[in-house]
Amino acid sequence: MTIFVEDDARVLAHQSYPGNQFVLRVDAPRIAASAQPGSFVHLRCDPSLLMRRPLSIMRVCPQQGWVELLYRVVGDGTRLLSQRVVGDSINVMGPIGQPFVAQPDRPRALLIGGGVGIPPMVFLADQLRVAADNYRPFVLMGSETPFPFTPQPSQFIVPGMPEGVMAAMPLMEDWDIASRLASQHSFAGCFQGYVTELAVAWLDAMTATERDEVSVYACGPHPMLAAVARVADRYHLPCQVSLEERMACAVGGCAGCVVPVRSAAGEMSMQRVCVDGPVFDAREVFTDCYGYELGSSCDTGQVG
Repeated sequence: MTIFVEDDARVLAHQSYPGNQFVLRVDAPRIAASAQPGSFVHLRCDPSLLMRRPLSIMRVCPQQGWVELLYRVVGDGTRLLSQRVVGDSINVMGPIGQPFVAQPDRPRALLIGGGVGIPPMVFLADQLRVAADNYRPFVLMGSETPFPFTPQPSQFIVPGMPEGVMAAMPLMEDWDIASRLASQHSFAGCFQGYVTELAVAWLDAMTATERDEVSVYACGPHPMLAAVARVADRYHLPCQVSLEERMACAVGGCAGCVVPVRSAAGEMSMQRVCVDGPVFDAREVFTDCYGYELGSSCDTGQVG
């Protein structure tokens, strides 16, 4: 994938949400034209900061040339980024990384996003809904802060969902895609628990033939991804995960974001999350979560 540098990416919209969260839309036509779900950008938050920040891509519009990013203020870089206004210019580099690969032979796509891992799931859902293949995505989102949108009751009845769990992402509703929300907090209509519990409920409501059509895609904190990998192993489902790591260069030069990866042949190697990932087969990076009995360490530490 070619990486472009949009030196003068103009801010088109910048909206704030509870929990110090922001959705940023920038004019970056070359990035928008080649970005894929799971790829990210490396942007300069402010001219005063040398180090860039990696942000997952949530939406793109190749026709209009814009890229949309969701981020949460966690330090000086994102704090300065949050002060940018419409009309400002930002230096953006991307798209970077290996994307999710949809599986046409498994059209029941289970998309699981936690916190700032939600954006790639939105991007992937958008791609699947316009694909020629007959995909039927179901999106689960978890957050321990208020969601960066106003949840609304879903128009879709989803088998296996607990009574009263009807909160959905409005954008998914507009796209005719079923979604459900989970949190440890008592947000109205949301499941009070882990997204993986909702995933299990959904899978248990299926027939064996229906489960054979399921593939799993996930992005979020490491403990949540480990829990998702464990669920995928329990039901013998293919699973792709997008890892979150600190990055310096984001183009493979510094090797500061390496993780151990086990190949199908059982060989271990250190691979760079930025360019060899961020999307990996869950079996390659969560090897200790496969083949365990229920109740193992991979069932804990999940995110809502």
